[in-house]
Amino acid sequence: MENKTAAIIGATGLIGSLILEQLLRDRDFSLVKVIVRRPFTINNPKVQVSVIDFANHEAFKQAIAGSDVVFCAVGTTQKKVGGDQDAYRKVDFDIPVTAARLCAETGVDQFLLVSSVGANSGSKNFYLKLKGEVEDAVRQINIPSISIFRPSMLLGKRQEFRLGERVGQILMKLLSFLIPSKYKPIQAEAVAKAMIATCKQERPGFNIYLYEEMKHL
Repeated sequence: MENKTAAIIGATGLIGSLILEQLLRDRDFSLVKVIVRRPFTINNPKVQVSVIDFANHEAFKQAIAGSDVVFCAVGTTQKKVGGDQDAYRKVDFDIPVTAARLCAETGVDQFLLVSSVGANSGSKNFYLKLKGEVEDAVRQINIPSISIFRPSMLLGKRQEFRLGERVGQILMKLLSFLIPSKYKPIQAEAVAKAMIATCKQERPGFNIYLYEEMKHL
Protein backbone atom coordinates (compact mmCIF):
# COMPACT_ATOMS: atom_id res chain seq x y z
CA MET A 1 0.00 0.00 0.00
CA GLU A 2 1.42 3.34 -1.09
CA ASN A 3 0.28 6.66 -2.57
CA LYS A 4 -3.19 6.03 -1.19
CA THR A 5 -5.93 8.56 -0.61
CA ALA A 6 -7.81 8.42 2.68
CA ALA A 7 -10.90 10.33 3.74
CA ILE A 8 -11.77 11.03 7.37
CA ILE A 9 -15.26 11.81 8.63
CA GLY A 10 -15.10 13.03 12.22
CA ALA A 11 -11.56 14.42 12.11
CA THR A 12 -12.33 16.97 14.82
CA GLY A 13 -13.25 14.28 17.35
CA LEU A 14 -11.00 12.31 19.67
CA ILE A 15 -10.30 9.28 17.47
CA GLY A 16 -10.66 11.10 14.17
CA SER A 17 -8.07 13.72 15.11
CA LEU A 18 -5.62 10.98 16.04
CA ILE A 19 -6.24 9.16 12.74
CA LEU A 20 -5.47 12.40 10.93
CA GLU A 21 -2.33 13.01 12.98
CA GLN A 22 -1.03 9.52 12.23
CA LEU A 23 -1.90 9.57 8.53
CA LEU A 24 0.03 12.80 8.06
CA ARG A 25 3.16 10.96 9.19
CA ASP A 26 2.38 7.84 7.15
CA ARG A 27 4.21 7.65 3.83
CA ASP A 28 1.70 5.18 2.43
CA PHE A 29 -0.85 8.00 2.17
CA SER A 30 -0.20 10.86 -0.21
CA LEU A 31 -3.56 12.62 0.26
CA VAL A 32 -5.87 12.89 3.26
CA LYS A 33 -9.35 14.28 2.71
CA VAL A 34 -10.90 15.84 5.78
CA ILE A 35 -14.69 16.02 5.43
CA VAL A 36 -16.27 18.39 7.93
CA ARG A 37 -19.37 20.54 8.37
CA ARG A 38 -17.57 23.52 9.91
CA PRO A 39 -14.43 25.39 8.76
CA PHE A 40 -11.29 23.44 9.59
CA THR A 41 -7.83 24.94 9.29
CA ILE A 42 -4.67 22.90 8.92
CA ASN A 43 -1.44 23.79 7.20
CA ASN A 44 -0.28 20.59 5.53
CA PRO A 45 0.10 19.91 1.78
CA LYS A 46 -1.23 16.36 2.23
CA VAL A 47 -4.60 17.59 3.46
CA GLN A 48 -7.64 18.52 1.40
CA VAL A 49 -10.51 19.96 3.44
CA SER A 50 -14.12 19.72 2.26
CA VAL A 51 -16.66 21.73 4.27
CA ILE A 52 -20.09 20.32 3.42
CA ASP A 53 -23.65 19.90 4.58
CA PHE A 54 -23.81 16.16 5.25
CA ALA A 55 -27.45 16.20 4.16
CA ASN A 56 -26.33 17.34 0.70
CA HIS A 57 -25.94 14.00 -1.06
CA GLU A 58 -24.04 15.33 -4.07
CA ALA A 59 -21.58 17.37 -2.01
CA PHE A 60 -20.96 14.39 0.26
CA LYS A 61 -20.43 12.13 -2.74
CA GLN A 62 -17.94 14.50 -4.36
CA ALA A 63 -16.00 14.77 -1.09
CA ILE A 64 -15.64 10.98 -0.83
CA ALA A 65 -15.02 10.26 -4.52
CA GLY A 66 -11.47 9.28 -5.35
CA SER A 67 -10.69 7.83 -1.93
CA ASP A 68 -9.17 4.40 -1.44
CA VAL A 69 -10.08 4.26 2.25
CA VAL A 70 -12.73 6.04 4.31
CA PHE A 71 -12.40 6.32 8.09
CA CYS A 72 -15.63 7.23 9.87
CA ALA A 73 -15.30 8.32 13.51
CA VAL A 74 -18.20 10.72 13.66
CA GLY A 75 -20.43 10.95 16.72
CA THR A 76 -22.34 13.31 18.96
CA THR A 77 -23.61 13.34 22.55
CA GLN A 78 -26.99 13.79 24.21
CA LYS A 79 -25.73 17.10 25.61
CA LYS A 80 -24.84 18.47 22.18
CA VAL A 81 -28.26 17.62 20.73
CA GLY A 82 -30.17 18.66 23.85
CA GLY A 83 -31.53 15.17 24.37
CA ASP A 84 -33.17 15.16 20.92
CA GLN A 85 -32.96 11.53 19.75
CA ASP A 86 -33.88 12.43 16.17
CA ALA A 87 -31.02 14.93 16.02
CA TYR A 88 -28.73 12.31 17.59
CA ARG A 89 -29.74 9.80 14.93
CA LYS A 90 -29.02 12.24 12.10
CA VAL A 91 -25.39 12.33 13.20
CA ASP A 92 -24.70 8.83 14.50
CA PHE A 93 -26.81 6.89 11.97
CA ASP A 94 -27.40 9.01 8.88
CA ILE A 95 -23.84 10.21 8.36
CA PRO A 96 -21.98 6.86 8.63
CA VAL A 97 -24.62 4.90 6.70
CA THR A 98 -24.75 7.50 3.94
CA ALA A 99 -20.94 7.54 3.85
CA ALA A 100 -20.86 3.77 3.41
CA ARG A 101 -23.42 3.95 0.60
CA LEU A 102 -21.39 6.63 -1.13
CA CYS A 103 -18.28 4.47 -0.77
CA ALA A 104 -20.11 1.76 -2.72
CA GLU A 105 -21.28 4.27 -5.33
CA THR A 106 -17.83 5.76 -5.89
CA GLY A 107 -15.79 2.55 -5.76
CA VAL A 108 -14.06 2.98 -2.40
CA ASP A 109 -12.46 -0.33 -1.42
CA GLN A 110 -12.41 0.05 2.36
CA PHE A 111 -14.73 1.53 4.97
CA LEU A 112 -13.64 1.62 8.61
CA LEU A 113 -16.14 2.65 11.28
CA VAL A 114 -15.94 3.43 14.99
CA SER A 115 -18.89 1.79 16.74
CA SER A 116 -19.20 0.75 20.38
CA VAL A 117 -18.81 -2.33 22.51
CA GLY A 118 -22.25 -3.77 23.13
CA ALA A 119 -23.68 -2.48 19.84
CA ASN A 120 -26.87 -4.44 19.23
CA SER A 121 -29.89 -3.42 17.18
CA GLY A 122 -32.04 -5.45 19.58
CA SER A 123 -30.87 -3.58 22.68
CA LYS A 124 -33.30 -1.55 24.79
CA ASN A 125 -30.56 1.03 25.34
CA PHE A 126 -30.94 3.87 22.81
CA TYR A 127 -27.21 4.31 22.20
CA LEU A 128 -26.35 0.62 21.83
CA LYS A 129 -29.43 0.00 19.70
CA LEU A 130 -28.50 2.86 17.39
CA LYS A 131 -24.92 1.64 17.01
CA GLY A 132 -26.22 -1.84 16.24
CA GLU A 133 -28.59 -0.46 13.62
CA VAL A 134 -25.71 1.38 11.98
CA GLU A 135 -23.66 -1.82 11.85
CA ASP A 136 -26.59 -3.78 10.42
CA ALA A 137 -27.16 -1.18 7.71
CA VAL A 138 -23.48 -0.91 6.78
CA ARG A 139 -23.16 -4.68 6.61
CA GLN A 140 -25.69 -4.78 3.77
CA ILE A 141 -23.69 -2.37 1.61
CA ASN A 142 -21.47 -3.72 -1.14
CA ILE A 143 -17.98 -2.58 -0.13
CA PRO A 144 -15.07 -5.05 -0.54
CA SER A 145 -13.74 -4.45 2.99
CA ILE A 146 -15.72 -3.21 5.99
CA SER A 147 -14.08 -2.99 9.41
CA ILE A 148 -16.05 -2.19 12.56
CA PHE A 149 -14.23 -1.12 15.74
CA ARG A 150 -16.03 -1.55 19.06
CA PRO A 151 -14.11 0.23 21.83
CA SER A 152 -15.45 0.57 25.35
CA MET A 153 -14.58 3.74 27.28
CA LEU A 154 -12.01 5.82 25.43
CA LEU A 155 -8.98 7.19 27.22
CA GLY A 156 -7.52 10.41 25.92
CA LYS A 157 -7.87 14.17 26.06
CA ARG A 158 -10.93 15.57 24.31
CA GLN A 159 -11.25 19.16 23.19
CA GLU A 160 -14.34 19.56 25.37
CA PHE A 161 -14.40 18.66 29.06
CA ARG A 162 -16.78 15.89 30.10
CA LEU A 163 -16.85 15.53 33.89
CA GLY A 164 -18.75 12.23 33.96
CA GLU A 165 -16.43 10.70 31.40
CA ARG A 166 -13.33 11.94 33.22
CA VAL A 167 -14.50 10.38 36.50
CA GLY A 168 -15.39 7.18 34.64
CA GLN A 169 -11.94 7.03 33.08
CA ILE A 170 -10.28 7.21 36.49
CA LEU A 171 -12.54 4.51 37.96
CA MET A 172 -12.18 2.25 34.93
CA LYS A 173 -8.40 2.50 35.11
CA LEU A 174 -8.42 1.55 38.78
CA LEU A 175 -10.80 -1.37 38.27
CA SER A 176 -9.52 -2.49 34.89
CA PHE A 177 -8.21 -5.81 36.25
CA LEU A 178 -11.78 -6.78 37.23
CA ILE A 179 -13.34 -5.94 33.86
CA PRO A 180 -13.81 -8.51 31.05
CA SER A 181 -11.37 -7.72 28.24
CA LYS A 182 -13.85 -6.42 25.68
CA TYR A 183 -15.15 -3.85 28.20
CA LYS A 184 -11.73 -2.56 29.25
CA PRO A 185 -11.01 1.13 28.61
CA ILE A 186 -8.68 1.74 25.70
CA GLN A 187 -6.52 4.65 24.61
CA ALA A 188 -8.08 6.47 21.67
CA GLU A 189 -4.63 6.53 20.09
CA ALA A 190 -4.57 2.72 20.16
CA VAL A 191 -7.90 2.61 18.34
CA ALA A 192 -6.62 5.02 15.69
CA LYS A 193 -3.46 2.95 15.21
CA ALA A 194 -5.50 -0.24 14.96
CA MET A 195 -7.71 1.27 12.29
CA ILE A 196 -4.77 2.33 10.16
CA ALA A 197 -3.03 -1.02 10.62
CA THR A 198 -6.25 -2.80 9.64
CA CYS A 199 -6.67 -0.80 6.44
CA LYS A 200 -3.18 -1.82 5.39
CA GLN A 201 -4.14 -5.49 5.76
CA GLU A 202 -6.94 -4.96 3.23
CA ARG A 203 -8.94 -7.76 4.81
CA PRO A 204 -12.03 -8.57 2.73
CA GLY A 205 -15.58 -8.92 4.03
CA PHE A 206 -17.23 -7.62 7.20
CA ASN A 207 -14.98 -7.72 10.26
CA ILE A 208 -15.47 -6.63 13.87
CA TYR A 209 -12.60 -5.66 16.18
CA LEU A 210 -12.91 -5.67 19.98
CA TYR A 211 -10.42 -4.69 22.68
CA GLU A 212 -8.04 -7.63 22.28
CA GLU A 213 -7.92 -7.38 18.48
CA MET A 214 -7.33 -3.64 18.60
CA LYS A 215 -4.56 -3.94 21.18
CA HIS A 216 -2.72 -6.52 19.08
CA LEU A 217 -2.90 -4.68 15.78
